[in-house]
Amino acid sequence: LGFQAWEQSCEVIVFPNIQLLASEVSKLLTKEINRKLNGKPAEEARLALEQLLQQKEEAEGGRLLLKSVYLLSQTDLRTMWNIIGSGLPAALMQCLYLFFTFPLKKTSDDGQTSEDDTQTQETLVKIMLNMYREEQGVEELLAADKLQALIIATASLWDQCSLSWKVPTGRVLRTISKAQTKNSVVYLQAVDCIKIAIQNLFKLADTLPACDVCEAASIILCFVKDSYPISSALLTEFENNDGYQLLLKILLGCEGLQQNEGDPYLDEILDMLICLTTCGKTELKVSGNIVHPQLPHFNFEQTRSSGMTVKNLQAFQVLQSIFQKSNDQHLCGRILAAIGTIWAWDTVNFFLLEWTLQPINQFTDIIHFKPHPVQVQFFRLVESIVLDLCYVPHEILKKIQYLIKENIVPFCTLTALRCLLSMTKKDQLFSDIFRDSGLLGLLLALLRKQAKILRKSAGTHLPGLEEGTEKELNAVMLKMVAALTAKSVRNTVVLKDYGMVPYIKIFLDDECYRSATLSILEQLSVISYEEYMSIIIGALCSSTQGELHLKLDLLKSLLRILESPKSHSAFRTCSGFNGLLSLLSDMEGALQDPPSGLWTAVGQNCILELVFYTLQGITAALHLDPVNSNFFQKNGLFEKMAEDLGSLGCFWTQGEWQISLSLEKTRTFAEFLDAAFCSSEPFPMWLKNCIWILYFLDHMVTGTLHLESYFKEREPEMGESSRDDQEGLQAQEEHPVAFKRPGNKLPASPYRLGDCAIVHPGAVCVMVRLLPKLYKEGHSQLSQEIQCALVDHIQSLVKSEKSRQVMCGSGLLSTIITSCQDAFRNESHPLHLPLTRVFEKLASQAIEPEVLR
Repeated sequence: LGFQAWEQSCEVIVFPNIQLLASEVSKLLTKEINRKLNGKPAEEARLALEQLLQQKEEAEGGRLLLKSVYLLSQTDLRTMWNIIGSGLPAALMQCLYLFFTFPLKKTSDDGQTSEDDTQTQETLVKIMLNMYREEQGVEELLAADKLQALIIATASLWDQCSLSWKVPTGRVLRTISKAQTKNSVVYLQAVDCIKIAIQNLFKLADTLPACDVCEAASIILCFVKDSYPISSALLTEFENNDGYQLLLKILLGCEGLQQNEGDPYLDEILDMLICLTTCGKTELKVSGNIVHPQLPHFNFEQTRSSGMTVKNLQAFQVLQSIFQKSNDQHLCGRILAAIGTIWAWDTVNFFLLEWTLQPINQFTDIIHFKPHPVQVQFFRLVESIVLDLCYVPHEILKKIQYLIKENIVPFCTLTALRCLLSMTKKDQLFSDIFRDSGLLGLLLALLRKQAKILRKSAGTHLPGLEEGTEKELNAVMLKMVAALTAKSVRNTVVLKDYGMVPYIKIFLDDECYRSATLSILEQLSVISYEEYMSIIIGALCSSTQGELHLKLDLLKSLLRILESPKSHSAFRTCSGFNGLLSLLSDMEGALQDPPSGLWTAVGQNCILELVFYTLQGITAALHLDPVNSNFFQKNGLFEKMAEDLGSLGCFWTQGEWQISLSLEKTRTFAEFLDAAFCSSEPFPMWLKNCIWILYFLDHMVTGTLHLESYFKEREPEMGESSRDDQEGLQAQEEHPVAFKRPGNKLPASPYRLGDCAIVHPGAVCVMVRLLPKLYKEGHSQLSQEIQCALVDHIQSLVKSEKSRQVMCGSGLLSTIITSCQDAFRNESHPLHLPLTRVFEKLASQAIEPEVLR
């Protein structure tokens, strides 16, 4: 009653001498247990204990004693010592042995087994855990010689024991294992406990399911591992009695287990086995067999041990043998994870293992036999050698290269190549290593073969090539060659000397190959701008009308190369200007509203993007290049540009149109841009397209168009649907301004300032030629308003004397006269007065005789 009151009062009642009370109550419980056990057969004693500790009237005293001891065991350490000194540790160990080894049959009236009283079981176990985590508690067990029997019982009777007592018994024994002393090690060694347990586990491994054997073996292994800091005796006994062979047998028996089946105990065994790899008296001595070249920041002499180094190769050999003998995805994956853990403990461990047992080197020979997820995990582990350890494993890389050459399993080849690709991106050194090892030559030979197949297929479907792993493999090979040639002139020369350029360009047609192919060709430009330009311009001109995204990718590549002024001459001599203008010619009618013909299947946003990048390419080629600028001007290419832009479909091309003699409102060119791009004002599609093109031309005037970026970049991926996908195009139609807007500060843009430098005056002439074509039936008022806004903008461009000089030299006067005759003839025309002002400003600077006539 006193303990019940103490418990209900939140343990605030104070006993005069709680240590003495604990000692007396524990002795009383010990006496009751011994009385129930004395002279009885095991099964009868088991039943008597159950009755003593169960919550029944005739056993009320035993249960109360048990609970009282539990409450007292939670007070303080001195009280716990008194409980331990009462002889209770040995008595409860006897109870646990009987409960574990002799399962009771159903005896109660309600059909429940006596083992179902989990509350009593939990109380008993908690008392034992509290006692046995103290060294004194373990010493008491040794003195009474009660420990060996239970340990051996777990290794021999696991299939016959009480099911409900398996987990509690394991908890108790693991607690005892962690509290081992020198005396406990001597005791267990003296009675051959580990030896007998191993012999029994060998027998269990032949009959029991793998997960059950793992559970039993993990308990024995705990005593081996936990005792090592005190003494190596139990580990020696374990090794001398084929303990590692037992673990190998048990773990190989786990093949075929479903994921999460037996996981806790399988994990526990593997974790302990990993720990055993560090158990050894002496450090392993290996010679530093460093093969050069190595990464600049690698220094083996500075790779010093942290103390968690491998000293026990026998333990590691178990892990190595499991991976070599098993093809189970779950098990092999855990072994690779274990190796990664050992490396993470100490960088030196990789070298200690690879220079002795050579696990990764040997695994490379058999990795193609393993399941795909294991292959991926393995090559990530290999990759970490370079990325995390900063070490180049030359021997392993040679074997991986051989694996790629043989291509026994395409998926394995693909994964291996991705691993090498990741390494190549890590450091430029790998470009030299993989060239000298022959990998670059191997890849070029394989790509030549695939290019020939693609050329022969000529658009027809070839089963096995264009699908799945094979196609991915081609893509990764191209990426690898691109990585090897990047910033490596020597490797690029190798590619050229192999005669690979004609074959590489074959891969341009397929979008999944294109990015890497363009990277290779861009690197080729370093040694021959002319050859690069010839390929790109040729591909642009030979592309079909519907291959918009091929053209876009080619133009973006071209822009990257044109950043170098040295490329401009090659661009001109390879007919680059005519090639780009031909793209505009091919888009005749593309921006009609509504679209017709082939263009109905193409989003107008995509067409505008192509116009933008085409004009960007021309601007980039003209940038700070007087020769190209003169060539473009003298050959009438600005006039050709104006003609091609005017035929896109958004400009008026159908002859005369009705003139409105008055405008109720006028807006500036910048306000039109704001309204078209940045507001919710409904603008007809044709006008938005016209304003975009005029905006591009305006930036071309200032020589900044090639520096602008309005369109979102999209990277094609393997498995991604084509960018010409109908749904995407419909979405573009619904959201025609899916690209980046010119910015939220349009009113402050350069053309508002009026004194911006005119770099390409020919672009102003193009704007003047398009001026009369800014018209649409049904929108005459809006048409004339944008026309007036454009003329005002052109007038602002020629405010300064320098600008007028530049514009006169480009023939703007003659362009105005020829393109805007109707406005000059009709004094009531809305454009008559502003055009006259522009004419007068230019004429005050210079006027040609033919213009006067």
